[in-house]
Amino acid sequence: MAELPAEWEVAPEPGWIDPALAEEFPGVSILSTTVEVGGGRSPEALKERLRLLSDRVAGAQAINLRQRQIPWAYRVFFRHIGLDPDTTRTPIEQLIFDRIHDGGFRSRNRVDDALTIAMVEVGVALRAFDADRVTGRIGLRLSADGERFEGRVSPLPVGTIVVADEERALGILFDRTAEGRGVTKRTVRMVLIGIGVRGVPDIALEEGLWVAASALHA
Repeated sequence: MAELPAEWEVAPEPGWIDPALAEEFPGVSILSTTVEVGGGRSPEALKERLRLLSDRVAGAQAINLRQRQIPWAYRVFFRHIGLDPDTTRTPIEQLIFDRIHDGGFRSRNRVDDALTIAMVEVGVALRAFDADRVTGRIGLRLSADGERFEGRVSPLPVGTIVVADEERALGILFDRTAEGRGVTKRTVRMVLIGIGVRGVPDIALEEGLWVAASALHA
């Protein structure tokens, strides 16, 4: 593994979980850390790391993926929230599918490439937000009746699981990011989050964030 970035001066922070969500889905967790890195194109070192990962991940790994503890835990959770993981793929399975379909992991941008590397290597679900567009601590909750979501015309269906700060929803769990809250070329620092479910050890979330932060500093 790469050396821990010097900018990571504090350990990742556990986020808050709304009591109603915790009662309905025991074991759900969220972990976050802030890194002093902006968006934009991937440097050559990061692209090379992505190419090497493509060479290591082949069809055999895709076939065996569902037998691994962490990917299986996300599949189980998807079924619990009403999603068929064979139709709506979990984050790690979508990445592996894209790798097989495209013949390799395509470089998209700095943050997406770093998250791809970390999710494939560790198996946990990760995402990122512009740290200067986040207010307070990040957590998970259920959407309220009539709640608006930036970039969406109609309100969110009540009870939608969202990643949120202390003022608004930042993203739909395992889905789209609210308009203006994601990482862009203008981002100067970002919040990385790891989303855990029952069966995913906290140490795996920490490792995923660690790998992503390291990749961002490539």
